[in-house]
Amino acid sequence: MPLSPFDFQQARVKQVLFKSRLRSVLYGVREAEPALFAYAENPLGQWIQTVLKPEFGNQPAVRELENTLQHMLSTGQDLANRYQRGLIEEARAGLDQVNAFADQIETQLLSLESSL
Repeated sequence: MPLSPFDFQQARVKQVLFKSRLRSVLYGVREAEPALFAYAENPLGQWIQTVLKPEFGNQPAVRELENTLQHMLSTGQDLANRYQRGLIEEARAGLDQVNAFADQIETQLLSLESSL
């Protein structure tokens, strides 16, 4: 079954969810749970594994998307670690890096959506 624009919209929402949760960590609203940074437990990672990869996993663009998400998650984990070590302003300033990865992911999703 071909992917619809709704499928890609779901992926975008999942990415925003991660950024929102990370921001909550860096502003002291919630604790940094290890699951937040685990690819297998990340909603977008799960979407890639269950929706995108079964049909299109052999495409380089899918692997690129996976790599970008993994970089975003590891950057988020680094920022959470900095926050926990008391480097609060430095951690919050790092959100720009996460936003840059999010922009890359958006571009990759648009590219995949138009090519499928």
